[in-house]
Amino acid sequence: MCIHLRFDYKKATQVLNFFAVKAGKKINKMRVIKLIYFADRYHFRKYGRPITNDEYFAMNYGPVGSGVKDLADMTEFLGKKEKEYASNFLETNPSDRFELKSIHPFDEKVFSKTDLQALIFAWGKFGKFNHFQLAKISHEYPEWKKHELALKSQSRVRMNYEDFFEDPDVKFEKCGDLTEDDRIDRMVFIKEIQEINALWD
Repeated sequence: MCIHLRFDYKKATQVLNFFAVKAGKKINKMRVIKLIYFADRYHFRKYGRPITNDEYFAMNYGPVGSGVKDLADMTEFLGKKEKEYASNFLETNPSDRFELKSIHPFDEKVFSKTDLQALIFAWGKFGKFNHFQLAKISHEYPEWKKHELALKSQSRVRMNYEDFFEDPDVKFEKCGDLTEDDRIDRMVFIKEIQEINALWD
């Protein structure tokens, strides 16, 4: 089953802003994209939904949320309302295109308690690593690893959220323990979310 969710640009903006603030109001873009991936992985495994509802792709430097990347880069793929909203909180550094700056405190009101729990988890477990270290770590997770060979001939491959339920090698942080019953419960919940989203499309 391929899971399709509705991207939440406000949450995605504030997640970028959260980690930028944590890092001292500026953060490397690849680093923050990886931190968001780990936060989404944790929340998806623990609660059956990601924080951002982003579409993830396996790329050479690991998993990348396409909507989050567009916001971080302020690309032309953003709609007017998305760009206007993000511009109130974030800006790219004209002297360093790889850096994202926070220009306004993050809006905690867009987050649920469990969203914040996942963000705090990701920062606590992975915040000490730089962008290249996080990319290397992310390569050890099964949802990226299964596309490793394909990436030798393609620049990106769409990832499936259901693969987030698989565990990495025991040396690496699982981002939430799961039993088989947990996995089944999460998949049922996800299916319900998709059905609700379909009613609005």
